[in-house]
Amino acid sequence: MRHDHVITSKQLSRSDIETVLDRAAEIRDDPTAVADRHAGALLGLLFFEPSTRTKMSFETAMKRLGGDVVDMGSVESSSVKKGETLADTVRVIEGYADALVLRHPKQGAATMASEFVDVPLLNAGDGAGQHPTQTLLDLYTIRENAGLEDLTIGIMGDLKYGRTVHSLAYALSNFDAHQHFISPESLRLPREVVYDLHQEQERAQVREHESLEEILPSLDVLYVTRIQRERFPDETEYQKIAGEYQIGVDTLEAASDDLTVMHPLPRVDEIAPEVDETEHAAYFEQAHNGVPVRMALLDLLLGDEGGEDDE
Repeated sequence: MRHDHVITSKQLSRSDIETVLDRAAEIRDDPTAVADRHAGALLGLLFFEPSTRTKMSFETAMKRLGGDVVDMGSVESSSVKKGETLADTVRVIEGYADALVLRHPKQGAATMASEFVDVPLLNAGDGAGQHPTQTLLDLYTIRENAGLEDLTIGIMGDLKYGRTVHSLAYALSNFDAHQHFISPESLRLPREVVYDLHQEQERAQVREHESLEEILPSLDVLYVTRIQRERFPDETEYQKIAGEYQIGVDTLEAASDDLTVMHPLPRVDEIAPEVDETEHAAYFEQAHNGVPVRMALLDLLLGDEGGEDDE
């Protein structure tokens, strides 16, 4: 795999995905094999929105590869507060680092920023757009727990604003996956995403539902997302559907014994804490998988001294 940037899951082929997942599995089994592989390399972190898992797992990944990070820090303490444009910010930090990780509240920001830099830029979430590195760790978790062939997955919650959902839906269309989307009418998957899945991806098998009950017994994986309160233009609209889709131990009584429950986190109240103790819960494992997957991705993108992959 060799891309200049990783901006959207739509750009990733099945071969790209499998290359990253296979490398992540190798790293998980023997992390010492890449411990000093990128000694001296620097990863620039530009987070214009809050982050815990994505930011810390990228930092951990780079350090476990032998490199280090330079962090822009909070927006409030940066030159952004003085009016500096995103284009200028990334061009400046490009001079300090061998690759960049960008999270930004505006959809399309990563695409725009990538046009101004020559080092690899990884999209760590752009508003309600895409989150491709989250998708790679999601796929890794799915492959480990349920497999990616002949898969039946339910994706539930905020499908309109949930960027993890958009990325995952596109990536799953590379595999033999039946995708069921469960949400209130107001938070359905964007029509352009549905259109793309039906028109551009020959193997996409997509169904939409408002109720989980009818399809839960058939699912191999249930991917739950929180309602993206910060993206609602009107607080009253959020309050109308807050707490409408929740998973408890009683909910899962109708599920297959082998059902895997996932969540990109953070959760609010959509999965009860009691579910954590069941064999269904895989969301903390999912979060931990961010380190080997992002190690694999950085390793492949940087190659030798940031050049071509040496495989």
